Amino acid sequence: MKIDINSDMGEGFGVYRVGDDEALIDVVSSANVACGFHAGDPVIMGRIVQMAKERKVSIGAHPGLPDRMGFGRRKIQMDSAELEKHLVYQIGALQGIAASAGHKVTHVSYHAELGNMATADRDVAELLARAIARIDRKLIVYSMPDTEVERASERAGLRTHTLFLADRAYDEQGNLVPRKVPNSVLTSSDAVAKRVQQFLDEGTVTSIEGKKVQVRARGILVHSDTPGAVELARTVRRTVEKGGGVVTPASELLA
Repeated sequence: MKIDINSDMGEGFGVYRVGDDEALIDVVSSANVACGFHAGDPVIMGRIVQMAKERKVSIGAHPGLPDRMGFGRRKIQMDSAELEKHLVYQIGALQGIAASAGHKVTHVSYHAELGNMATADRDVAELLARAIARIDRKLIVYSMPDTEVERASERAGLRTHTLFLADRAYDEQGNLVPRKVPNSVLTSSDAVAKRVQQFLDEGTVTSIEGKKVQVRARGILVHSDTPGAVELARTVRRTVEKGGGVVTPASELLA
């Protein structure tokens, strides 16, 4: 089985760093690069792109709402034109930096509240998908399965890559448990290894209520700002490879 392991990277600003990008880049097959709105800046973006190129790691835009103080996790009201242009701006910024380094943006993965908005609202999902399609129809959209993001992207003629979030709790409807709920973020390597093994063996995850829920995915995500993220990512990779899996970028899985 071939499977992608990805993580959100470059989520600092100036001298401030969130996550250990240098260690994570050696574990993952795809990097979702912050594009300067919720986090990131041109220098950090360039550093991530260069590291990814050297290690043959695929890169994707990780656009968020313009909310550095809230790390892109607060809802900001925008009209359709504003939301579209904020997305286009971020993807274009990373494309320019990637081109200057001889690398290429292959996917888009929405960050935090932008992703929540698109997941819940068909109109938002359609707006973003159409904008991505106009930029480059070869871009892959990362998404949780059976969401408005996945459906809108497919209607726009884009390929989608569905994700299992190794470090986040699910409810019995297959949705993520809000971060403010206790035990919604998993930091134990043993717990993550058990979840990943269950996902690989059965295609399921045990919800926070104790019910098994089907998860249709070809990629596993570990958030770089989760405490112990590097070891969690290593745990995911060890578990995949121990079972005979091959860690492969989504850009190759869907080629």
